[in-house]
Parts: sequence; C-alpha cells; structure tokens
Amino acid sequence: MPKINGNEIRPGNVLEHDGGLWAAVKVSHVKPGKGGAFAQVELKNLRDGRKLNERFRSADKVEQVRLDQKDQQFLYESNGMLVFMDSETYEQIELPADLLGDRRPFLQDGMTATVEYYGDEALSMQLPQKVTCKVVETEPVVKGQTAANSYKPAVLDNGVRIMVPPFIGQDEDIIVHTELMEYSERA
Repeated sequence: MPKINGNEIRPGNVLEHDGGLWAAVKVSHVKPGKGGAFAQVELKNLRDGRKLNERFRSADKVEQVRLDQKDQQFLYESNGMLVFMDSETYEQIELPADLLGDRRPFLQDGMTATVEYYGDEALSMQLPQKVTCKVVETEPVVKGQTAANSYKPAVLDNGVRIMVPPFIGQDEDIIVHTELMEYSERA
C-alpha cells in the first residue's frame, strides 16, 4: 500500500490508522503562528462508524488504502440482510442493511449500487446520486406564499420526510438527492 505524507490527505481518502480503516471526511490545513503547519483531519471508521479528529504533520506518513468498487444489483431484503447480485459474475451476496444507514429507504428493487470492498469485506455502499420518488402526502399550496426560499414538509412513498417547494403537490414524482436527502427537481 502506498504511503502518503500527512499534508497530502484529501477528503474521501481511505487510510489505515491505529489498526483500523478510516475515511477522511473533512481536512483543514492549519498554520499556527508558532510551530509547524499541520492538517487537522476528521476521520470516520469504516467498520463501526466512530469519528476521530487527528493532526497530521507533513513529515507524518500514513498508509493510503485502495478499495475495490463493484456495481451490484439489489434483488430483495431478508431478515435485515440485503441480497445483491454481482452484475458481472451473477453471484449473489448478502450485506447488512445498516451499511446504508438512513439512506436505506431510497434503495429500490433492481437498483444498482456501488459497493466498496477491502479484500472480501464490504465496507460501504453508494446509491445512485439521484432517485425518483412519489410524494404521497403534503400540504396544499397557500395562496400568496412566495416561492423564494419557502419550503413545506412532504412524505414520500418510501416513508421519508423531506422539505419540498410550495408548487409540488400530492402524487407528483420528484427527484431526491440521496446523499443530502433533499429535494432536487421535478421528475
């Protein structure tokens, strides 16, 4: 595995640190008036979700880990396990539903997700950036309410509550950004 300097760490990098695999979430370079510069890095453990703040000086060496990414097609859920099929080998695998966390409701039948592997261990999963959902419940439009920066609550067909612009009505299809879990545009 390649070693990189502490000042070369970027958000999204996966590092082997303190005997675990950590993803860099936020990186800020600090140059105090006294002493040497360092990178203040917020790390997230890929196995158990713990967070950690570390300082890396430019002389510090850390192991950068490359994860294998595979596209997997979602088939069904059974006993808290999500069953996926490898799109190349047609091999079926089971992954725990908590890999997705609060984005789990956006996973739809037949959807292709990108699973990141370290060896044979699945560490994380990315859904497509945007998915189409139907609004099943929302308040009616209030006359005279301006469209600028005013949002109203809505419940989607998968049970998720998000804020939508006032012109969106019930039974309309909208596109939701899965990472931010917010309204993107009309479908």
